Amino acid sequence: MSEHLLEPETQQRTDHGARRRHFNPAFEQLVLSELPAAKVIDQGDGEAEPVELITFGTVREICPACHQSHLKLVLRQRQVRLAHLFCADCQRCFDAHYANGAAALTI
Repeated sequence: MSEHLLEPETQQRTDHGARRRHFNPAFEQLVLSELPAAKVIDQGDGEAEPVELITFGTVREICPACHQSHLKLVLRQRQVRLAHLFCADCQRCFDAHYANGAAALTI
């Protein structure tokens, strides 16, 4: 059995100024559009049954419909056809894209 020792790589650090991503409010602003829940979530036969959604955190955007709470991210899962943003207060679904038309909820 051979043993290898890893030594830290020594590089000269040249500081040419940090290249930072410039914040562009026009590009960073999300455009939200409401989606019909039937297009996003499969209700199945029993529409009276509540659907269990797994949310993946809260985003900075506030619900444009009820103005009560921050939206939650819902990714595709068993009964969810499209990734979307969800308001737990008014139970509405929203799609999000950037001002230039690029989808914000795709990986």
